[in-house]
Amino acid sequence: MKKIVLCLMIMLLGACATDPYTGESKVSKTAWGTGIGAAVGAGVGALIGGEKGALIGAGIGGATGAAGGGYMDIQAAKLREKLAGTGVQVARDGDNIRLIMPNSITFNTNESTMKTSANAVLDSVALVAKEYDKTRLQIVGHTDSTGNDKINIPLSQQRAVAVANYLALRGVDASRLQAYGVGASSPIASNQTEEGKAQNRRVEIMLINAQ
Repeated sequence: MKKIVLCLMIMLLGACATDPYTGESKVSKTAWGTGIGAAVGAGVGALIGGEKGALIGAGIGGATGAAGGGYMDIQAAKLREKLAGTGVQVARDGDNIRLIMPNSITFNTNESTMKTSANAVLDSVALVAKEYDKTRLQIVGHTDSTGNDKINIPLSQQRAVAVANYLALRGVDASRLQAYGVGASSPIASNQTEEGKAQNRRVEIMLINAQ
């Protein structure tokens, strides 16, 4: 059993790294996936074949767990590299990747026709999405609280669809794309200030691990 515990500790410690964006030393998503997978694998292996079975199960489970976390970690790093300086935020949301694109990049006020400034951004997203084709892309349009749902929900929907259509034209399989609008129902800042409203007017792309 000591060998099993040591094995799990090595897997986790080996995957500790310094976040290049925060400078914080932490266990990556890959490490947690490895550790959890290894623990589950060890438990199953022990039931089947004692300590030897547990060690084999830990190895198999660790590799399986690392695959999912590592896949999204690498994808997030590539997106950060390609979108650096564009104004698009790349964030992790659990095991998923969240891209937050402000309207200053994508759409003019009250319009659903994309700005040409969005092309380079979405070209980069499409390149990564095509390379990592085990993800689904959920595209959501958001507005500020000006106006009402009768105006804002259709507008946000049209913007999300415009982004999805562009990605499809750039070669992302349409079956991986889902687009909808939620109007002003999910603000990320206060709608009491112009600065807050500007943040709330956005399109978000959630890349979801479908492995």
